[in-house]
Amino acid sequence: MTSLQTLRDTVVTAEASAVVNLTRRRRGSHLRDNRTAYLMLAPMVVLLAIFVFWPLVYSIYLSAFEVSFYEEPVFVGMQFYQYVLESPGFWNAIGVGLRFALIVVPLQMIFGFVIASVIKGLGRRLAGFMKTTVYVPTVVSAVIASIVFVFMYRADGGLINWLLSLVGTGPFAFISDPLLALPAIAVPAIWLVTGITALIMLAGMLDIPESYYEAAELEGARFLQKTFYITIPLMKNVLLFLLVTGFVGALQQFELPLVMTQGGPVNATMTPNLFIFNQFKDPTPYATSFSITAALLLFVVLGTISALIFRLVKSDKAIDG
Repeated sequence: MTSLQTLRDTVVTAEASAVVNLTRRRRGSHLRDNRTAYLMLAPMVVLLAIFVFWPLVYSIYLSAFEVSFYEEPVFVGMQFYQYVLESPGFWNAIGVGLRFALIVVPLQMIFGFVIASVIKGLGRRLAGFMKTTVYVPTVVSAVIASIVFVFMYRADGGLINWLLSLVGTGPFAFISDPLLALPAIAVPAIWLVTGITALIMLAGMLDIPESYYEAAELEGARFLQKTFYITIPLMKNVLLFLLVTGFVGALQQFELPLVMTQGGPVNATMTPNLFIFNQFKDPTPYATSFSITAALLLFVVLGTISALIFRLVKSDKAIDG
């Protein structure tokens, strides 16, 4: 009886020891995995600290001073934030940027989706040719595109007014009319980004298994039904990415209004970045502090809009797929 009890105790002790050893091995493996992950993330964290976090912190620090190239900086606290928030020009620029984004982003998404759908249905050789063709505008400089469109918009001898004259309308002063100037600079903006938008959407479409479409066709689904019930829901992450980057890029548009209209007429195309650039060039004292503070507030606006888009599109569900 005593030897049987001893044997049981030995077995229990051996099992407990095995469990402890297994736990230690798992903990050791977990620590090694964490260490590897931290080492792989370290270069990215260092780069972010140097090129993102430090400039951001230093900008916030500078915004609390009256900075002049000819005098010592003077601490003024939040004074420049009050100046910027009370500036009608700043809020006009934010409004222009939002209107510009509301024109450009939906149209580039729609055109990109249509072009991607067409390319997906083409043969391999023709699809390759079309992908190259639609990508070409992406590599064109925005400055060059601006100059070309300025000539195309000319009331006297411009291509667009000549085409309109064929149907008995025009001419229109596209970039001199406050109502037409913003849509006029939106056209080259859409032309420049639609190609890359279409190619990103095409990549998302090609990731959707064909078996889903085959099953839908067996049930009698048509093109629109397959688009709304299969393609768009399964491209949610891709569309969210394009929506956020599109809005941020449109609000930060700079080259097109600078070259085509210089922010005019009557500030109708004064986008936020162009407003900040003009404030920085202003010869009045402490224009640098004002432009830095305006840039920081624009950063807050962009972050808020991005957060709202993620909230509205429900990005968490999108990630789970």
